[in-house]
Amino acid sequence: MVHLLALVAALSSAGATIFIRQGLRSSSPYTGFWINLVVGTAGLWVGVFLTEGLGNLSATGFAFFALAGLVGTVGGRLLRFVSIEQVGASIATALTNLHPLISSGLAILLLGERVTPPIVAGTVVIVAGAMLLSAGGRKLGVRPGQLALPVLSASCFGAVTILRKVGLTQTGAVVGSAINVSTALVAFTAFLLASGQREFMACRGRSLAHFVAAGVAENASVFLSVVALSLGTVSVVAPLYGSTPIFVLFLSFFFLRGVEALSARVVLGTLLIVGGVYLITALSGR
Repeated sequence: MVHLLALVAALSSAGATIFIRQGLRSSSPYTGFWINLVVGTAGLWVGVFLTEGLGNLSATGFAFFALAGLVGTVGGRLLRFVSIEQVGASIATALTNLHPLISSGLAILLLGERVTPPIVAGTVVIVAGAMLLSAGGRKLGVRPGQLALPVLSASCFGAVTILRKVGLTQTGAVVGSAINVSTALVAFTAFLLASGQREFMACRGRSLAHFVAAGVAENASVFLSVVALSLGTVSVVAPLYGSTPIFVLFLSFFFLRGVEALSARVVLGTLLIVGGVYLITALSGR
């Protein structure tokens, strides 16, 4: 059951990536991101009141999840949208999937966790995969500087793992996630209004449908991964959820043909990064 939930979560996340890429064909990443936050906020607060309610919400837990919303959701998720537009769904997803490497490094530096052989081996494999993605991306017209966007997104997602880990000691997972995405929605809406960019809060037609579908798929993915974690261990769930880039490659072949191209180097680089994530998350937990 745990394995199935984690794999369905990965597939749902990949589906969200495809929907985002389709929506970006005729709209802005900022619009897609804002709609994603609206859908996520509505869905998670419904989930809060259908499950655990506010529970034992503390000021400390609220603060950590609010900060996680700014770092992980505004920073990480917004950069993910821009990355998908700039470098394509497959490359963006593969490099964004570096976040376990980032979180492992931060855990070693900030939480005193030890360096293990799987972490070293996984790092080497991931670096090799990133180099292949860079080479393959250049052949597809992606500039090396553009690859910094998904890496920055991964850095935000890696950092937010630490914040959420601390926040979960004070607050439940569902209400914490709701605070997380609500903070991001309020902050990003305030930014759009203050900067006079209200046009990014409007969307219609196919782009709206794609972005709403992406929001549903992405937040369903988050929910399923949380349920999987509640039933199993991180060392089982994380590597299965980390298979998302493979699903993106598969779905891209069917749904993004003519929108973006793939090369053998991009495919191999993606597989190496997924393998490196497996080494870090699965074998390190043994």
